[in-house]
Amino acid sequence: MAAVFKQEAHKLIDTLPDDAGWEDLAEQAGHLAAIEHGIEAADRGDFASPERIKAMFAKWGVDVEA
Repeated sequence: MAAVFKQEAHKLIDTLPDDAGWEDLAEQAGHLAAIEHGIEAADRGDFASPERIKAMFAKWGVDVEA
């Protein structure tokens, strides 16, 4: 597992522009971690129901009945 993580970290660093800094690296790593967590949740079947999504959008004032 650790070797895979290190390989993925190297790939991430290689995709950054030459003038990237620590904040850029942290931001991209955070995005990838969030995506990974989302995929894991989906694999477990942890989904929000359509009703819950509609309620959340309605709370934010977004009309979802298009």
